[in-house]
Amino acid sequence: MSEKIAYIRVWPSPAIGRSVARMLEGAFPEYQIETINITDLLRKRGGLTWRNLFHTFKEHGLASLKGRDGLRRHFFRTTYLFQQVKELVAEQLESEDYAFSFQLQSLFDASAEHLPHFIYTDHTHLANLSYPGYDDERLMPPKWIALERGMYHNATGVFTRSMNIRQSLLQDYGCPPEKVQCVYSGGNLRPTDESQRDYQAKRILFVGADWERKGGPELVEAFRIVRQAHPDAKLVIVGSQPRINLPGCEVLGPLPLSAIQPHYEEASIFCLPTHREPFGLAFIEAMAFKLPVVATRIGAIPEFVVEGESGYLVEPGDAEGLAGALARLLEAPDLCRRFGERGYRLTQERYNWENVGKLVRKAMLEALKLTPAK
Repeated sequence: MSEKIAYIRVWPSPAIGRSVARMLEGAFPEYQIETINITDLLRKRGGLTWRNLFHTFKEHGLASLKGRDGLRRHFFRTTYLFQQVKELVAEQLESEDYAFSFQLQSLFDASAEHLPHFIYTDHTHLANLSYPGYDDERLMPPKWIALERGMYHNATGVFTRSMNIRQSLLQDYGCPPEKVQCVYSGGNLRPTDESQRDYQAKRILFVGADWERKGGPELVEAFRIVRQAHPDAKLVIVGSQPRINLPGCEVLGPLPLSAIQPHYEEASIFCLPTHREPFGLAFIEAMAFKLPVVATRIGAIPEFVVEGESGYLVEPGDAEGLAGALARLLEAPDLCRRFGERGYRLTQERYNWENVGKLVRKAMLEALKLTPAK
């Protein structure tokens, strides 16, 4: 048995990739973790980018040009690129001796016939259909969805961050229940001190890069309403750069991870009224910082934002409902504290990388019929 694990991810830079690598290192100390970045493999194959650009327009047509992220979104979802990645990763896996492979996210099939393979994902493509108002025209072509379905069935096991996505794999993709396990997720940031939080500061924090999808416009509308009763309330926007001229609103734009942490520490409420969300690491981070949460009742969010216990949930696009939830918290610092403590306990019990690692290790050893190292 080899002493190496092939850890396969698409991009090298996102913080979640580093968090998962540390999780694997902690869960499997007897193994060496070798990281394979798919984008690095793609760069080595000359001309692939231009050929895939041709296939992007061939397979998706004018849809590739719609929206801010249309081209990028469709470029990475062609049947041509799917097959190319499978070949490139297979070549890499055959060049070394690995005990098994572990794939982050489900954009490509990184399995190889000779090697046990596991996937850890926060979403499925067909889970998009569960979002209110989702435009069916945004769905990928049936041929691509068929490849995605095959990817899950090719895996030895599939780990999800939420029960919501586990259910999608069972219902939408026909995966056997014994193959799919929810192991949850941790955040990319955790508090470094236990100093008391000032819940009377009336400081609302938004963290998200995709302003429209994350419900930013509704939050601004809700904040206008809130300011009528709470003129000293503040809204801090991190990750996005909308043009807003509103008293009490501070737009900070994209920040490095280390620079985001102080804003979690200074906030008294976290609000992210998203319309679509694969999982929502920002919620887990906010809860780890003992923040009460105001969010939307979609996807996995109700699994960790418990209505009336750790936060409030509203329907997507409901600015008035959002304003009402924020006002209730702004008027009750003690309630904010209780909600924050409840959310914090949940991150200590379930939503942390140590717990994820224990669940992943146990499931993998059972699937591989291995005896844990002494």
